[in-house]
Amino acid sequence: MIASAHNERLKAVRSLHRRRAREKAGRFVAEGEDLLGAAEAAGWRAVERLVAAGSGIAGTEVEPALLAAASSLGSGTRAIGVYEQRWSAPVGPLCVYLHGVGDPGNVGAVLRSALAFGAGSVALGPGCADPFGPKAVRASMGAIFAVPLARAPLDELPGERIALVAGEGEPLAGPVSGETTLLVGAEREGLTREALAAADRVAHIPIRSESLNAAMAATVALYELTRGALAAPGLGQQAHRIGNR
Repeated sequence: MIASAHNERLKAVRSLHRRRAREKAGRFVAEGEDLLGAAEAAGWRAVERLVAAGSGIAGTEVEPALLAAASSLGSGTRAIGVYEQRWSAPVGPLCVYLHGVGDPGNVGAVLRSALAFGAGSVALGPGCADPFGPKAVRASMGAIFAVPLARAPLDELPGERIALVAGEGEPLAGPVSGETTLLVGAEREGLTREALAAADRVAHIPIRSESLNAAMAATVALYELTRGALAAPGLGQQAHRIGNR
């Protein structure tokens, strides 16, 4: 059992709360039994699995106070898993591309919505929060383990590129056929000129207020673009179950 705050394994976990350390190690942390269960269900094997002593959870036991101190959660946790980061190429048939979305909670929430609506991948452009950061991982509700993540230039995004811009272009209408990438920018700044120039068309979500945040806009757009496609019995249900573990 780990009983010292100076234990190297605990130090390694604490370091992974910092983005630079995560990027250097190529690893990240998931906290809580539900997230670790989602990882296992998706076939991810933990590099390290630390659990509170006496919890009955499988893993290396740690004194509860020390595990809580190594957690990024204010309330602590009973289980922490360390995983290797995974990156892939952007794939369809439906891809979500985020540009300048700096809020990790929004990035995680988009991953959750991408899983719910069957997107093939989420691609991250410049200025995006780290999807493997603690807040993004928590907000993804396990989707981080089920949706392929990509870092790719605009010209490598699959299919037709639809730029989502508040109040501009045509009203977004679906469902779509063929490969499609949905381009989503930050709430205040929106998409850059470069991203707009790479788009095949511009569309908006008809709303009464000025705008939605990135996660909400992506969720509504994903629903519209897949409208009817997930109606068959069983489709999308597994994604919903994983996302709510």
